[in-house]
Amino acid sequence: MLNKLKEILDKKSKRIIEYRRSFHQYPEVGWTEVRTASIVASELTELGFSVALGRDVLKEEARLGLPTEDVFNTTYARAVKEGADLEYASFLKNGFTAVVGTLVCGDGPTIGMRFDLDALPVDEIHEARHQPFEEGFVSEIKGVMHACGHDGHVAMGLGVAHLISELKDTFNGTYKLIFQPAEEGVRGAKSMVEAGVLEGVDMLIGAHIGIVGDGSGTIYTGTCGFLATTKLDIRFKGTPSHAGVSPEKGQNALLAAATAALQFHAIPRHSDGITRVNVGLLEAGSGRNVIPEHAHLMLETRGGSSKLNDYMLEQVMKILEGVAIMYDVEVTVEEVGSAQGACSDISFAEVIGDIADRLACYKKVHTLYDRFSGCEDFTYMMNAIQDKGGQASYILLGTSLTAPHHNGLFDFKEADMLNGVLLLGSVAYELGK
Repeated sequence: MLNKLKEILDKKSKRIIEYRRSFHQYPEVGWTEVRTASIVASELTELGFSVALGRDVLKEEARLGLPTEDVFNTTYARAVKEGADLEYASFLKNGFTAVVGTLVCGDGPTIGMRFDLDALPVDEIHEARHQPFEEGFVSEIKGVMHACGHDGHVAMGLGVAHLISELKDTFNGTYKLIFQPAEEGVRGAKSMVEAGVLEGVDMLIGAHIGIVGDGSGTIYTGTCGFLATTKLDIRFKGTPSHAGVSPEKGQNALLAAATAALQFHAIPRHSDGITRVNVGLLEAGSGRNVIPEHAHLMLETRGGSSKLNDYMLEQVMKILEGVAIMYDVEVTVEEVGSAQGACSDISFAEVIGDIADRLACYKKVHTLYDRFSGCEDFTYMMNAIQDKGGQASYILLGTSLTAPHHNGLFDFKEADMLNGVLLLGSVAYELGK
């Protein structure tokens, strides 16, 4: 079977690379991935998968951090212009850019794999030292770039779909390929989980190119150390007044926000583990002689577990209550992203590791990377599976990076993306037996 998978991958490798380069050239940020998702839906349908998308695989009210209506309209028009498949695009409008492809290959377990779709608001470097620029697939969208490898993830998902489709008569089980929007900012997974996308799934796998600095030929088949997080947009509304003539008649939103920001960073850290808070943006005021009426603050909390993150969030809310009273201002809070704490199933990671050991492309196979210390909303999916007695793991695929993630020079080795397709195809076959 391994030889058959390699043979098919050799035939499909050019197409998989073309997928990646096309997605890289036309990147789309979270909730606007209309072109990307429509192409995914079209390709999965062509490969014989039953496809569900849009409102059928997203719970509308559970989506977080949505763009404005103007952004939706502008990005939809651009997606159509840049080659979105019109048969599917209309179902993906206005922040419903999720796709799930399912293929039943006979009796056996249901195996899910998650692939994230979105790009980042990062300017790509247009210089000869950057391969996408040198080879003509640099981002066409100013200020938007696939700077984290999700273009490779989507291409990997379609590559796995090709392998399963070609060999469906020899595979067993049901395969559910989940293409998730808005991973950046941890905004998309929760709504897919609440829509019931994972119902019936026995085993679930996520994967990421890079992250660790060990380079090509290295793989970690399980990951722990995910931090739980909550992302908040906080708005303060006071009363404007003349700063010289009648300052006592104003309620100062800027001072309220500034006081809150200082107090957030003074929250006592918890002895049970990692607890973090960060104010990343504070905007306020309209002029030097006006008591500020409005202030806007962007904040995140993090914790080594969901419980620890909840502790930080509770302290943040107490501070906001006190500041509102102190400065006599209104405070509104919007949650725009969140993720949970989670850990891969070690026994499941070991099974994946045994499969990776049999592939010549991986020289260093590690079962567990336990120092992730970042956030991923795939954790919602992992916990949903594990809570029902299933198994889940998050794989880190080593590659030689040209620059760190979220950097304008970011790029990875496409050969490592193809190795990821081979791994996931092999895992899909072995788990279905």
